[in-house]
Amino acid sequence: MNTRILAAAEDAAEKKSANVSDWGGYLLWVGIFAVLILGLYFLMWRAWQKRARRQADLPAPAEAPAEAGTPLLPELAGRYFGSTVAGQWLNRIVAHGLGTRSAADLTLTEKGLRVDRPAAAGFFIPAGDLVEARFEKAMAGKVLPEGGLLVVTWKLGDTQLDSGFRSDHAAEHDAWVDAVNRLGRPLAHHHPSSEPLRGAPLMGDVPAPNGTNKEGTAQ
Repeated sequence: MNTRILAAAEDAAEKKSANVSDWGGYLLWVGIFAVLILGLYFLMWRAWQKRARRQADLPAPAEAPAEAGTPLLPELAGRYFGSTVAGQWLNRIVAHGLGTRSAADLTLTEKGLRVDRPAAAGFFIPAGDLVEARFEKAMAGKVLPEGGLLVVTWKLGDTQLDSGFRSDHAAEHDAWVDAVNRLGRPLAHHHPSSEPLRGAPLMGDVPAPNGTNKEGTAQ
């Protein structure tokens, strides 16, 4: 009888020891995992800071005018996905808070595009700095379904940026692309070298030298 009791006690002690060992191993792996996560975030933070220092020469966006002007479209409510160097969807801009993804409300007037962000600093793009708007599927490392992003290209100092937005109602994107392009598409998008200047005579109407017309007869 004593032998059975002793054996049962030994079994119980072994089970308790095994449970303690299991918890110890579990806590060890949790600690390792936590250190790895913290290390990853630290490296990301350092990379973010280095990028911000490299972009220190980038000027701050303009402030919105006191008189906002008349909205050209109903306000767009959605999300801001970040900004990149124009045409480089992975070259993210982080200076002046432009790298912070957040909810956003967009207002377009004849004076420009105003971006209000409840969780981050808003910014304003004057109409003269707007270049174009288009559809894309990727921005600042974020990939969405084809055409899921409204991308606005604009000038900040000497640098052209792409800023990505997505409306809560994607059907609004078409109207916004059209309105931004009508407001901000610069003369550089036209080709004046292949078009006559407005008000200038056509080639056939230019008088020939020596007082003769295009048929070679004297005027």
